Amino acid sequence: MLRGIDVSSHQSSSYDTDGLSFVFIKATEGRSYVNPKLAAQTKRGRDAGLVVGFYHFLWPGNLTEQAEYFVSKAPETRGDILAVDWETTGGGSHASNSEKDRFIRKVKELRPHHKVILYCNRHFWLNYDTTSYAGDGLWIADYVTAGKPRIKADWRFHQYTDDPLDKNVADFSSESALREWAGA
Repeated sequence: MLRGIDVSSHQSSSYDTDGLSFVFIKATEGRSYVNPKLAAQTKRGRDAGLVVGFYHFLWPGNLTEQAEYFVSKAPETRGDILAVDWETTGGGSHASNSEKDRFIRKVKELRPHHKVILYCNRHFWLNYDTTSYAGDGLWIADYVTAGKPRIKADWRFHQYTDDPLDKNVADFSSESALREWAGA
């Protein structure tokens, strides 16, 4: 399994890249937030030779505007992965299943040469998802043994802990297989 992390403004721009093959960086949220460390965290990942992904924290409503906002702010380099983070907002709401699907489809339309994936936790996948639509792949959060999420669906990435930061594994045979899948 390949190892990676995901970071947001809560983490340093000089995160440790030793032993990592990939990093996901929070880019945007809703229609107004941009991670103030986006450029520095992106540079760190690229300088380390990692496969870089960007994610958008999805809010309910205004799906087209959110997708356009995300792709306007997320860096665009061949082989970058784009992800939608589908979970409960700070206000206790969440985008509906159909809104999640529409957002992924809109991002795929706006960035047709990039892989677009779904990030959600096991609870959302098992209890809110009704279509099993994850775009080009599922990134599942389930805090158990790395690479053994408790779901039946195929997955590409598994976030298995958030202690001391979000750690992930990717289900690819090699880093070159990940790069090839991502289109690098």
